[in-house]
Amino acid sequence: MARYTTESIRAVALVGHGGAGKTTLAEALLFKSGAISIKGSVEKGSTVCDFDAQEKSAGHSLNSALANFAWEGVHIHLIDTPGYPDFSGQATAALAGVDTAVVVINAQTGIELSTERMMHAAHARGLARMIVINKIDADNVDLPGLVGEIRERFGKECLLLDLPAHDRHDVVEVLEHDGGRGDVTSDFDSIAHAHRQLIDQLVEEDESLLARYLEEGKDPDAVELHAPFEKALRAGHLIPILFTSARTGAGIEELLHVLATLAPNPAEGNPPPYYRGESAESGEAFDAKPDASLHVLAHVFKIIADPYMGKVSVFRVHQGTVRKDGQLFVGDGRKPFKVAHLYQLQGKDFLEVDELLPGDIGAVAKVEEIDFDAVLHDSHDEDNIHLRPLEFPRPMQGLAVETRRKVDEQRLFDILHKLELEDPCFEVERHPTTHETVIRGLGEMHLRYKLEKMATQYKLELDTRRPLIAYSETITANAEGHCRHKKQSGGAGQFGEVHLKIEPLPRGAGFEFVDQVKGGVIPGVFMAAVEKGVRQALTDGVVGGFPVQDIRVIVYDGKTHAVDGKDVAFFSAGRKATVEAIRAAAAIVLEPIVSIEVITPETAMGDIAGDLSSRRGHVTGTQSGLAARRQGLVTVSGEVPLAEIADYASRLKSMTGGQGTYDIQFARYAQVPPQVQQKLAASFKLKEEDE
Repeated sequence: MARYTTESIRAVALVGHGGAGKTTLAEALLFKSGAISIKGSVEKGSTVCDFDAQEKSAGHSLNSALANFAWEGVHIHLIDTPGYPDFSGQATAALAGVDTAVVVINAQTGIELSTERMMHAAHARGLARMIVINKIDADNVDLPGLVGEIRERFGKECLLLDLPAHDRHDVVEVLEHDGGRGDVTSDFDSIAHAHRQLIDQLVEEDESLLARYLEEGKDPDAVELHAPFEKALRAGHLIPILFTSARTGAGIEELLHVLATLAPNPAEGNPPPYYRGESAESGEAFDAKPDASLHVLAHVFKIIADPYMGKVSVFRVHQGTVRKDGQLFVGDGRKPFKVAHLYQLQGKDFLEVDELLPGDIGAVAKVEEIDFDAVLHDSHDEDNIHLRPLEFPRPMQGLAVETRRKVDEQRLFDILHKLELEDPCFEVERHPTTHETVIRGLGEMHLRYKLEKMATQYKLELDTRRPLIAYSETITANAEGHCRHKKQSGGAGQFGEVHLKIEPLPRGAGFEFVDQVKGGVIPGVFMAAVEKGVRQALTDGVVGGFPVQDIRVIVYDGKTHAVDGKDVAFFSAGRKATVEAIRAAAAIVLEPIVSIEVITPETAMGDIAGDLSSRRGHVTGTQSGLAARRQGLVTVSGEVPLAEIADYASRLKSMTGGQGTYDIQFARYAQVPPQVQQKLAASFKLKEEDE
């Protein structure tokens, strides 16, 4: 592979809603650049980026995939991401590995759910953003209307960088065209007008350039505009709009030119948000410099459990040079690992390289100590440095799983651990009271994919059922509890007495344990046992057997015995005193509330709203953009208890004739209605220890 410099590196992620044509666009870029000799297709399962058997069967991306190519002397790292909301964790994670997010919009369907989410996520991460309107060759597209909707939704900083021409068979760029050439025309808008809007926006980024522009009335040349263009991208003052047809090739060469000449290199993009310390809030910002001669600093943004290569850790180098046969530390680990092999990824292929420069994306395999979000470095000078974490959607859709064969139980947990490492939005829970193993994801499709993978790749057969809802308990008043645990059985006895009081904390505050004992009435050696008993009571629950949260427990008095005082006695006393206090503190049961967005035909909007209301939910708003209106679709937003939408996929299918889609995200916990709490309490019997 030809070598290059950090300044000639670009790192780009294709993001956007499912069906926008991101994988086909990636294939077109690879083909045009000469990285591949034959252009594959999603329909035939022959693309570089959708190489997984499940992706070929599904006909869309399920994981992010990496590819590399060169154009105009620039080395471009490309990440193709899945677009459906169920797989948005993979798309979000990719943002930590790039400087530019190219948001791909389907010209036929317009702005969809993931379009808006990824635009906001990329902005929050400080990335340069570009919008590519793909599938311009499709029938019945309203490109001027879509551009208007983009500007209405995302701001006037969304400006045309090129325009479709010759009935959408190609495009014409507008930065270097002022519309004065008679042989250059576009399908809509005026090239001169688009050019003038772009120039006016760019010169505002440079005072001296602006002054000269106003004085002379002459456009700056392309070289002079490069710096203000980069500055505008970094600040979010410019979001270029480009047009392509990945199928016909229209606009592909122009997009490659833009990526090579205008997308920021690692030195021009906003610096990665590293910090030194325990948390992003309290830590001190650390400035990683894209200098190949400095200590190595790299961030792992993707883990792959490859059946042949083992655990593969994909990372972006932000500082220093990673070399084959070198040594790297993982986080604050004291023992380094040797970089025996160093790779760049081209779809499913691992291409071995000797070194990676700042800005490069690469991978190492079979290093078990590396996990998602780890920081790699080659000097203890960079200990305790982290990258500010991304905000991922919370996995709320759950399935309880169990193996059909008892001998597979241990294998189940090993496999689930691998799947959990690969996907930041896939979680595995082992419920301490129900003993259920619950897998949680972002939706029904997400979980179905995981189950299919376990069945096909790992040959693991599972039974599934609806899991119990993750209720919790809390208190609404102050109260006190007391227990004297005394037990004699002929020999040495047990004695421990605890007085405590409890107070509610703000929602989400968790648990606080406070030791206010004076005079040694409870010796310090036993206080750990008291706290352990308190925590056990909170774990077991009191009202309905659900964990208790947002509570402060203050132990202020007690007694011991010189001979019979024992840990077991104070554990029991602490637990029972806590139970007594919670029973007196107006305890309530909380349930998870999710925000829900339903995309539905307008004709079914009333049924959707009525159904949500009947499920203890409520509608918070409706919206339909220009593109959505052309299809007769509307987005209904609302909130609903998670317990009420366990079977929502089938209900929605029935209400919309299969045309509706929905997405949920955790919103908050809220108190259940009294009748629900009574029902939950009636089915629970508190487990008392034998006296």
